[in-house]
Amino acid sequence: MHGRCTCGEVEFEMTARPMIVHCCHCTWCQRETGSAFALNAYVETAEIRLTRGTPEMIATPSNSGHGQSVARCPSCKVALWSHYAGSGEAFAFVRCGTLDERAEIVPDVHIFTSTKLPWVVLPEGAPVFEAFYKPKEVWSEASLARFKAAREA
Repeated sequence: MHGRCTCGEVEFEMTARPMIVHCCHCTWCQRETGSAFALNAYVETAEIRLTRGTPEMIATPSNSGHGQSVARCPSCKVALWSHYAGSGEAFAFVRCGTLDERAEIVPDVHIFTSTKLPWVVLPEGAPVFEAFYKPKEVWSEASLARFKAAREA
């Protein structure tokens, strides 16, 4: 999948499918995106290949208190992906809106729905969690294996 910022200074390829796609309804994501939620594709950082430009890494606070590092275009400042302290640099949360193939990205889970805006209607049958979840209970075996391999690398 190909992604880029708005001005085109930074472009990248995501060379593997996401391990999981989160639709996060927490108030922090609402503030960061200026929208009702954030849609993030969780992938190994090694699967992101820059094809043009270099993003700047900006440290920002997070709800956990441990912060995150956000890859932003140095010119237009669009957030491309982030690294949360809990996952470390080995994993990235790619902003799905930056991907050319964004229509192919469907949320696997809706998280932090306890703070979901009341007018957002979740798809019937979608996995929904009031807060976070236990990955071992939600992720596919293939995604769990990829996670373990990237953690050990």
